[in-house]
Amino acid sequence: MDTKKIKTMRRAGGILGEVLETLIQYVKPGISELEIDTLAEKLIRDNGAEPGFKKVPSYKHTICISTNDVVVHGIPTKKVLKEGDVVGIDCGVFLNGYHTDMAETLRVSTQNSKLKTQNYEKIDKFLAVGKRALFAGINQAKLGNRVGHISKAIQDVVEGNGYSVVRTLVGHGVGKSLHEKPEIPGYLSGAIDQTQALSSGQTLAIEAIYNMGGHEVVYDRNDGWTISTADNSISGLFERTILITENGPELLTRLKGDMLAL
Repeated sequence: MDTKKIKTMRRAGGILGEVLETLIQYVKPGISELEIDTLAEKLIRDNGAEPGFKKVPSYKHTICISTNDVVVHGIPTKKVLKEGDVVGIDCGVFLNGYHTDMAETLRVSTQNSKLKTQNYEKIDKFLAVGKRALFAGINQAKLGNRVGHISKAIQDVVEGNGYSVVRTLVGHGVGKSLHEKPEIPGYLSGAIDQTQALSSGQTLAIEAIYNMGGHEVVYDRNDGWTISTADNSISGLFERTILITENGPELLTRLKGDMLAL
């Protein structure tokens, strides 16, 4: 196991978790996507790190933000968030040569909001399932298992609750590059024993990427980045960077309460 890599990624992951925790608290009706992006960059740089996504050629922002029917890679705009919007924040931290990657999706609401509607309950259930699917996958990231165990665990939770796993987007290895091998789909196609075996010291960005409606997505040809649901249904994204150890998965990026899910 590369001790320098692990030590650096633990530190970078700690920074990223704290940044995302702050951003989540900042997400309120009336805030724009660009304001969230600006705050994210400031927080990362104040911690002596760099925005990992700005290392991606031609991408100019610190976060990707996915509002409502946007699945991934949404570019922050002047769009102002409103009560009831579903917002996914995907962010990366680069520190001393190594990347960490993390995402969380939430429903926009004021802290004292008493507005309870059937639609909000539907959204909250949808988001709870995605978080559960992510950690079902993470809990399979252990020695003796394969990538397919992670994929199947995510798929079972998502599809078992009537939602759809996006087929064209996957989790991935992460480290010196933001996206490394192996690919980690959120669904299983074929036999588990034909997928890559997991090994001690691997660092993976495991993702649950799923839709309330069908799994089909469309690519925005205007900005070259944004991917949305084909049927305009709500989408969700949950992601953590983990380390595979002899004792099971270690969360390198985490929010308060995440450890309870392991």
